Amino acid sequence: MDYNFIVIEGNIGVGKTTLSHKLSEDFNAKLILEQFAENPFLPKFYRDPEKYSFPLEMSFLADRYNQLKKELSEPDLFKSFTIADYYFMKSLIFSKQTLKDDEYMLYRQFFHIIYNSLPKPDLYVYLHSSIDKLLGNIKKRGRDYEQKITADYLLKIQDSYFEFFKQQHDLKLLVIDTNDVDFVNQDCDYKKITEAMFNSACGCGLNRIIL
Repeated sequence: MDYNFIVIEGNIGVGKTTLSHKLSEDFNAKLILEQFAENPFLPKFYRDPEKYSFPLEMSFLADRYNQLKKELSEPDLFKSFTIADYYFMKSLIFSKQTLKDDEYMLYRQFFHIIYNSLPKPDLYVYLHSSIDKLLGNIKKRGRDYEQKITADYLLKIQDSYFEFFKQQHDLKLLVIDTNDVDFVNQDCDYKKITEAMFNSACGCGLNRIIL
């Protein structure tokens, strides 16, 4: 194991939290999960995005920073590595789609003030899935505040991730196409994910795998 800090990312509904849980259990990893369900602005945002987008993104920014700063500065000596189901850059990716231009420019200033003080992951894994599959997963898990998420919104988030990937040359980025696998319910598919992560040669920059 050459990695001390791994991030599992992806669009809404792709299964990143489920995969992070499974990996932490099977590989004895310290688990960091985003506490989005506790954000009081999230249900309000889905009801009235224009009104609540800025306070939502600012609260996420503060929550993510405080959590990552605390958890990554306190390594668990009894764990093999640390795995998180989000990366701090997620704040900038999502805010670009939700904020007005002037709000986004102000938000970027706050973001970059604190971004460089956080450790970067040794491996960044992005789980890719089609928009239709994401919508099906969102409907299946049944969170009330997510049911109004549109295909257009998911596509914009996906495009923002892809734009982010093009700008990264120092991170090890592994994009795994999961359209034809079910790593949640099928052990053989889950094994394909772990082999792609831990047994494939992954250099700095963008690396792609189709399972």
